[in-house]
Amino acid sequence: MEDDLVSHSKSRILHILNYLWQNTDVEHYATTADILTYLDERGISCDRKTIPGDIQKLCDIGVDIEEERSRENRYSLSSHLFTLPELKLLIDAVESSKFITTKKSTELIEKLSQMSSTHQATELKSNLYISERVKPMNEQIYYLVDNINTAINHRKQISFRYFHYDQHRKEVPNNDGKRYRFSPYFLVWNEDHYYTVGYSEKHQKIGTFRVDRMKEVNILTADAVEKPTDFNLPEFTRQVFDMYDGSSETVTLLCKNDMMNYIVDRFGDAVETSPIDYEHFAAVAEVSVSQTFFAWVFQFDGDIQIKSPELVVDRYKAMLTNALGK
Repeated sequence: MEDDLVSHSKSRILHILNYLWQNTDVEHYATTADILTYLDERGISCDRKTIPGDIQKLCDIGVDIEEERSRENRYSLSSHLFTLPELKLLIDAVESSKFITTKKSTELIEKLSQMSSTHQATELKSNLYISERVKPMNEQIYYLVDNINTAINHRKQISFRYFHYDQHRKEVPNNDGKRYRFSPYFLVWNEDHYYTVGYSEKHQKIGTFRVDRMKEVNILTADAVEKPTDFNLPEFTRQVFDMYDGSSETVTLLCKNDMMNYIVDRFGDAVETSPIDYEHFAAVAEVSVSQTFFAWVFQFDGDIQIKSPELVVDRYKAMLTNALGK
């Protein structure tokens, strides 16, 4: 009998906490009568004198409940796990992420909305407009990331299949459908995509794979190939993602003065610059020369020009000629 009373008391307290979580916040209170009605609807009987003691037990374990004493006491869960602005920020991030599928975005937003009261949930409707958002189709990506992260933490190799899309938007396996063997070192978020960085057995060097193009990621028992002690992740990602993986050259760029923000954004605060005349400055930077670098220069419509070395200038001209089909 005593055990039943203890179990009944614990159940009642959990129901009270659930009610306060869903129905109260800093602006909305629940009366003792509200709580009693909620409990009665669930077949839990108690008198109004029991409620203050149950509320105190919740406060004793750190639940932040505000009590307003009056003829009929009122209670509110004054602080949820996240504040309303924090939830709005998280929902906007989920909504705008190209990494998260439409289906998963809806599921995550629904879960995030449950972290507030029902009154606040109506305030969580996102007014964010994302221009030309493209969502992925690979629903398994969350489990892929988890497997890769587990392999990194335990320093194990993984194997997986990799694919690309053909002209019919059909998945085509790379490597003749054979599995890649890979020692993951890091997960990198770049341009709204996840990449894993590590040692590729096939390519015999450190490289990257885009996670949403991976399938059937298995954690192997074999230990991962040790990461080189001098490996510099920021430098590696700068070369691979910022200007792609081409030959490294020191390039001089002639830039209009209002291009300085773009130069600093691309090459950092320490980039070497010097004034040329009232309208231009020169920037000297080491870049990985590739089509990605040339495309970055091209977008400024002549406001940033490659001046040297001549070899890089000639390669840029050749790419432009090829693009025109001449």
